[in-house]
Amino acid sequence: MAEKMSLNNNQTDEKLKKLFLFHMARQLPELEKHSIQENLNHRDFLNLAMDHELACRHQNTVARLVRKAGFPNIKTIDAFDWTHPTSIPKALILNSCNLDFVQRKEHIIFLGKSGLGKTHLAKSLGYLACQNAIRTQFTTAADMINHLLASKSDHRLDRGIKKYTSPGLLIIDEIGYIPMDKEGRDLFFQIISKRSETGSIIVTTNKAFKDWTEIFQDNAVATAIAERLTERGELIKIEGDSYRIKKRKQRNIGL
Repeated sequence: MAEKMSLNNNQTDEKLKKLFLFHMARQLPELEKHSIQENLNHRDFLNLAMDHELACRHQNTVARLVRKAGFPNIKTIDAFDWTHPTSIPKALILNSCNLDFVQRKEHIIFLGKSGLGKTHLAKSLGYLACQNAIRTQFTTAADMINHLLASKSDHRLDRGIKKYTSPGLLIIDEIGYIPMDKEGRDLFFQIISKRSETGSIIVTTNKAFKDWTEIFQDNAVATAIAERLTERGELIKIEGDSYRIKKRKQRNIGL
């Protein structure tokens, strides 16, 4: 009898694997035990097993998306220090956590001085997007341009551009820290132009739009990029002193 039961179990495992229900197959003994303890009927047991399979698949999908997104580290909205900036539209930012702006293919521009948490907020929204199975790409402006230039040199520019135009959400960090030459700004413009109405963008910058000519070294290009972002975007200004400078001062005085 035990041998027959073992054979039936093996057959069940094989059938589940043929149906690509690998998580259900691995956890089947525990699921059966829970079903007996809770006195579940057949339909409830089936729902329990399917819920387990779906939950495991979602967890694996999130892990894969986070890994491919290129985040240097993970930040969450819960860990953000809302008390540090002297001015920040908290309600607006929290509302964006529902990710409706991604579904509408709209953009967010975080503007503020260095050390006010712009990157933290951008990464947090990107992490939320991954948790909602939205393919996301994180990059700094400098890294994106360098990657595109390398792709161009290798005659693979189309593939390089696709890396930044195909995800549901593109996050470009640190616009304004390094000026771009003509080749760099032309490539940057291509990405913004292709994505402006087909996918969402989050950018962080330390310079107001009126100063973007300093970044792109061309007023017409700077204006065109700013217009494409703001036409379907939300400008979020953050004001205050650098959090990093504050922490450094606290360390210096022993706090």
